[in-house]
Amino acid sequence: MKFLEYAVIDTINNALVVETPECKVYGRVEPYSCKAAGSDKKLYKQIEVKYDTANSPPEDSSFRDIISPFGPLNQPASRRTLFYLIGTLNASFPDYDFSDAKPEQFRKEPSVAIVINSINAILFQHGNERVVKDLRMWEAVDHLIDFEDTDVYSYNPEPDSDPNDEEGGGTLWSFNYFFFNRKLKRIVFLTMRGVSYDAPLEEGEDDFSDMSADEDDEMGYNSRRRRSRYDDELLGDMDMQ
Repeated sequence: MKFLEYAVIDTINNALVVETPECKVYGRVEPYSCKAAGSDKKLYKQIEVKYDTANSPPEDSSFRDIISPFGPLNQPASRRTLFYLIGTLNASFPDYDFSDAKPEQFRKEPSVAIVINSINAILFQHGNERVVKDLRMWEAVDHLIDFEDTDVYSYNPEPDSDPNDEEGGGTLWSFNYFFFNRKLKRIVFLTMRGVSYDAPLEEGEDDFSDMSADEDDEMGYNSRRRRSRYDDELLGDMDMQ
């Protein structure tokens, strides 16, 4: 997966890291091109071997015919969607390996509008109307992904394998959404979590409580960003939108 740099998204991400009376909120929006890198190709082969019934004896392949959130896993398009979502998680959380993520840990959401309303409710509840009303987050995401041709999936891991619970059990809530446009071969990943002020610091983690709000916002986002430069193909792709 290829991370896409986009200046407006940088501004939005800085605004998604805030402190509220209840908790610290860390959010980020990350656009990706579904262009396979070296590690992605290895992951794709693993998924094909695991779920393609043509690669296994019939007696070992019955579970692969299940209907997943992406469709029957004996269909190449369904396996490819699973690959894209897992690849996005691996790119966004490089300290984790999601190769064994199960299809049932993902869910296809009913509509883009329902997901947007749900996220807005959380943002407004935590006093962050600015990112929606002033920074126009959804207009920026729509420009990147085109909501008209987009499906939304969510990732709901087991509690002991949640990458958003990295604060020693201090995560109060979290969500992970993938806005996926097959035609554009692009995913916008939006993840957010609320962390208790009582959460212990991880080993080697500094306490930035004396840092200014602007510095804290920038570090909170930049420590999680995944950078990669546009190649000529991606630049041309963005210019056409």
